[in-house]
Amino acid sequence: MLAVRMAKESSWRGVTRYQWVVLGVAWLGWVFDAMDATIYALVLHPALKDLLAMRSGSVPTQDEIVRYGGIIFAVFLVGWAVGGIVFGIVADRFGRTRALTVTILIYALFTGLAGLSQTWWQLALYRFLTALGIGGEWAAGAALVAEVWPEEKRARAAGWLQSAWAAGFLAAAGVTLAMRGQGWRWTFVVGVAPALVAVLVRLKLREPERWVRASKSGESKVSRLRELFSPSLLRGTLVGSGLAFVAVFGLWGATNWTPTLVRALPEMRSLDAETITIRVSVATMLLNAGALAGYLMFGPIAERFGRRPAFGFMCGGSLVMLPVAFLLPRTYSEVLWLLPVLGFFNNGIFSGFPIYLPELFPTALRATGAGFCFNAGRFLAALGPFATGSLVSVLGGFERAASSVAVIYLAGLVILVWAPETRGRELPT
Repeated sequence: MLAVRMAKESSWRGVTRYQWVVLGVAWLGWVFDAMDATIYALVLHPALKDLLAMRSGSVPTQDEIVRYGGIIFAVFLVGWAVGGIVFGIVADRFGRTRALTVTILIYALFTGLAGLSQTWWQLALYRFLTALGIGGEWAAGAALVAEVWPEEKRARAAGWLQSAWAAGFLAAAGVTLAMRGQGWRWTFVVGVAPALVAVLVRLKLREPERWVRASKSGESKVSRLRELFSPSLLRGTLVGSGLAFVAVFGLWGATNWTPTLVRALPEMRSLDAETITIRVSVATMLLNAGALAGYLMFGPIAERFGRRPAFGFMCGGSLVMLPVAFLLPRTYSEVLWLLPVLGFFNNGIFSGFPIYLPELFPTALRATGAGFCFNAGRFLAALGPFATGSLVSVLGGFERAASSVAVIYLAGLVILVWAPETRGRELPT
């Protein structure tokens, strides 16, 4: 026990109080980011059931809910991509903390306004605007933590930062559970709460010294998106974008349909709506308990074996676990055993991006490059939930449709052949 405690202490030794504050505030921003992103998936069925019924005057079919739900998921991912790229540039030009503040306010405001939707396309519009802030917040937060934390502890800090996504999922499930008697509209209204984090950002955080030096030299004012495709940066840009595309397509194309998949289990047909909501929330919590373990383990694996092996481990595990989790179980209890393992791989891979992407680009282009790579692939990945919805009818069920998405991880393993290994290197300046 003493040896374990000493190893734990040494792994964080030398971290200042302010560096912990930066990680803590960025972590909170990402928690609420994830919560607002997840709320829709958890209230998808009742929200679309109400909105489509208001339009047609009749109860919508399951296929209609899936189709319109897929469209809104796709619109959300496009907004996320646009926000990540645009606010990545903003963070390089005007500062990490300024961009962080603005993006948190954007996603908080429009999540709340989604509760006022009267049609499915209004809900889609609000989700698009929410996604602008969600995508931009990640780019600013990842660059901020990478530039403030010590070089040798950056991977672990980035892993803790990404763990906020699992906490946000759990928060969304908890909010949905607590608000189950109030209706889906009030669940969205709770999403305004993250605006308080924007106040913390302005009060507690300052711009990183790396960015300040680049700004004073004029480098941050002249950076251009096209520079990511210069000969010296092209390889990193393509690899980073490709890996992010694989991870996002796999996540949004399959596991974010988990609530609907749980509702489709045969034993759910005899249960009342409130009990089903509770079971969906429990399943989501277990999926993200596994995700939390994956987020926290990616950093140590990347430190010990390298960035490429860590990504390969997560891609290989996701390739196996998607069909296992969606095709094998026949009961709710079986689903609950498999979801944490799926979450470990399918979600855990995302901890690699706040570690790896900032290491590929110089200070003046760090947020631009990380934001572009993490989000550009979302334009294509937006086809994931839409394609899964279409495949349901083609392949004969959610289980086969979600499992078919697993082949995307083969592409991830191929991309890793060309990925530069950055373990042990300082951030480029």
